[in-house]
Amino acid sequence: MSFPDAPDEVGFATRQVHGGELADGAFGARITPIYLSAGFRFDDFDQARDRFAGDEAGYVYTRAGNPTNAALERKLAQLERGRDAVVVASGQAALTIAILSVARAGDHVLSAQSIYSGTRSLFTQGFDRLGIEVEFVDEAADLDDWRRRIRPNTRAVYAESIANPTNEVADLAGIASVAQAAGVPFIVDNTLATPYLVRPAKHGADLVVHSASKFLSGHGAALGGAIVDAGTFDWSARPDAYPHLNEPDTGLQGRSYLEAHGSAAFTAYVRGVTSALLGPVLSPFNAFLIQQGTETLSLRVQRQSSTAAAIAAWLEQQPEVLRVDYAGLASSPSYELARRYLPRGQGAVLSFVLAGGEASAARFHDAVELFSRMSHIGDTRSLILHPATTTHAHLDVETRARGRISAGLLRLSIGLEEPEDLVRDLERAFGALRAAAVASAAVGDVDEAADAAASVLAPAASVLEGSTR
Repeated sequence: MSFPDAPDEVGFATRQVHGGELADGAFGARITPIYLSAGFRFDDFDQARDRFAGDEAGYVYTRAGNPTNAALERKLAQLERGRDAVVVASGQAALTIAILSVARAGDHVLSAQSIYSGTRSLFTQGFDRLGIEVEFVDEAADLDDWRRRIRPNTRAVYAESIANPTNEVADLAGIASVAQAAGVPFIVDNTLATPYLVRPAKHGADLVVHSASKFLSGHGAALGGAIVDAGTFDWSARPDAYPHLNEPDTGLQGRSYLEAHGSAAFTAYVRGVTSALLGPVLSPFNAFLIQQGTETLSLRVQRQSSTAAAIAAWLEQQPEVLRVDYAGLASSPSYELARRYLPRGQGAVLSFVLAGGEASAARFHDAVELFSRMSHIGDTRSLILHPATTTHAHLDVETRARGRISAGLLRLSIGLEEPEDLVRDLERAFGALRAAAVASAAVGDVDEAADAAASVLAPAASVLEGSTR
């Protein structure tokens, strides 16, 4: 049985297991094989010409397409309910290719302020050097601010469905309405939510990007990224804004990408130009690993989200904790948006702020034993990180403050361990904080006694000193 296109009534779990599969007619392999081939043979001269011209479907070179990668692309497109997908070497590559496929020098992109620090650096350093300006909206929930900042040269609007690490939930439908009114595509990074918790295209997103290294892969073993085209944006409505898709292209014998590929123009351009020329190729081996991971996506994310919600509620009760950032908590500014967009769960990543700043965060960070201290999320293992001195350390103090990245903030990515074991590990870390506080208080008592004794002895010492002169 082949399952390249899933009917609408097929459920998510069925899609994640069977989606994108084609029957192997040669050997009957049940799992999509790993096609570790740099290039592919042509039957004859005409076939080679037609494939390069895009007149015949088929593979030319793995940099532009590979059967293993294509199976993953079909699966991800089905999970996000998009028309097509393109996989690349990393999440950073996915976002880079997505933006460079809609914007060029002199263009403007509007983004939420609360985005991941690596994405911010890409926007402010990478794209700035290419002449693409990215402007940030401080309060993503303020739709009027999004509208005010739209310019004639705005070419895309960008947000994360769940922000990393502060757990801010984007008003997807609201921001989409702003983008639609401006005639620009809405790009959403859905890494933390995954299509199991929310499908941004359902709420108006035109392009969805993923760091597939995270929850889609799920086991911390492979890097990868994906761009999913919802197939909803009309690239022909503003030919002057997107000339690369509307104007004749020499590689298509003078046709435009829209003339040659119709509704598939964007992904054809990504495959044939942006991704193919810049070269962030996803290894077929990594594509295989990610495809294996997606088959258990809903099971993992459901459990991880459930555990994360319980741990977030428990952390909120600890006296050393000043704030917990988790959209599933009633105390979260994103609580109502989470109820609207994330009814299945609010994800597995959360952060919390400790009283005592960096010193307390460092002591807590080093006291855990079950949580792995590392820069990653979406693993089957639970992870801990101090963003202010690692992932966000390169940002200036003011930028970190706008993003609510304080010295006492720690990020957790919840894995598949037993919740009770994770709580026990966190209790161990809180115990280390409390022991340090007791020791500090004891030292303070000794110091107070010493100060009192000094004040009593000072007059006698003065008399003694006078008698010896």
